[in-house]
Amino acid sequence: MAGKTKVREITITSERGTFATIFKKLYGEGDDYDFEGLSALRNLLSNEKARLLHIIKTKKPVSIYQLAKLSGRNFKSVSDDIKVLERFGFVDLIEEKSGKRERLKPVVVIDSLILNIKV
Repeated sequence: MAGKTKVREITITSERGTFATIFKKLYGEGDDYDFEGLSALRNLLSNEKARLLHIIKTKKPVSIYQLAKLSGRNFKSVSDDIKVLERFGFVDLIEEKSGKRERLKPVVVIDSLILNIKV
């Protein structure tokens, strides 16, 4: 994980009466991603995911399991939310070994999100 500031940009445009979503990685990788549209964005910007990002940033859990305990949610739900956050580039999962077990440590890797809506 680099020490650079990472910003994510999401652009929503109106095309033929529907919204299309394009997700851009501004700093670091320069790829554009067209996810399933507005429904993917709604899924990404939920209160529960915002809460998970806050817990990761402030409490620094060592695993997804510990994150689930800190959030008071079940492991499966937290794991599913973390996978979405990782897919959009908000979180990296760092593999760590603890004895014979491996665990994934969630780490927030963006500093800000820019949301553009073009009508």
